[in-house]
Amino acid sequence: MEQIIIKLQEWIAFYGLKVIAAAAILVIGRFIAMGVRAFVKRLLQRIKVDETLVSFVTSLSYVAMMTFVIIAAVGQLGVQTTSFVAVIGAAGLAVGLALQGSLANFAAGVLMIIFKPFKVGDYIDAGGTSGEVETVGIFTTELISPDNKKVIIPNAKVTADNIVNYTAKDRRRVDILARVGYGENLDKVRNILVDILADDRRVLKDPVPTVGVLELGESSVNLAVRAWVRTSDYWDVFFAVQEMIKTRFGAEGIGVPFPHRGVHLYKTE
Repeated sequence: MEQIIIKLQEWIAFYGLKVIAAAAILVIGRFIAMGVRAFVKRLLQRIKVDETLVSFVTSLSYVAMMTFVIIAAVGQLGVQTTSFVAVIGAAGLAVGLALQGSLANFAAGVLMIIFKPFKVGDYIDAGGTSGEVETVGIFTTELISPDNKKVIIPNAKVTADNIVNYTAKDRRRVDILARVGYGENLDKVRNILVDILADDRRVLKDPVPTVGVLELGESSVNLAVRAWVRTSDYWDVFFAVQEMIKTRFGAEGIGVPFPHRGVHLYKTE
């Protein structure tokens, strides 16, 4: 009995220190992990990173730190941690291969949140579709189409091609093509177009609107009508100017040519 007590005392003395050391590693490691999480959060908030990404990255950093702390504590107890590390590595590789598409979307989402090629409320053309940005998430971007349909696009597809942000700037140029016949007086036509732009208060005076001959088409002289407007007025001005061109051309007797085809019939024996 005395030998058992001695052995028990030796075992407690030997493993007790290991247990205390492992507990200390857990406690200290947890405080360090919490400190790293707080530091990462402050750093990301200081550089004004989106809150969604801040929450994800801080949680990920805390879990990663605690994983290493737990492995270190288990190793202090005398357990071989090499197998644990190998298992975690193999599991990470398997998960990475299985979720490579999701990881690509995640990486693209992180880049978009950091570099901000667009923001919520912008009207963009990306991923083969157009619409107003409703949500920029970690894995997907949600757009609202002009006919009020929700379009969900994987972030990897958004960043894989060109992104056109129509509302990034406060001014846009309206480009309209006016076609007139070859027999029309170009000075008269140009003056009418200039007057139409001058009468619309939404057309900006600087830069100055321009009207010029763009090309000599097969059946018409094509004039480029270009005016700068506020981005919010773009479509209103686009539709209004085209309607006014048709009205003024009709009132001034300026013909608008249209494609036509002549058919000749020949009588044969």
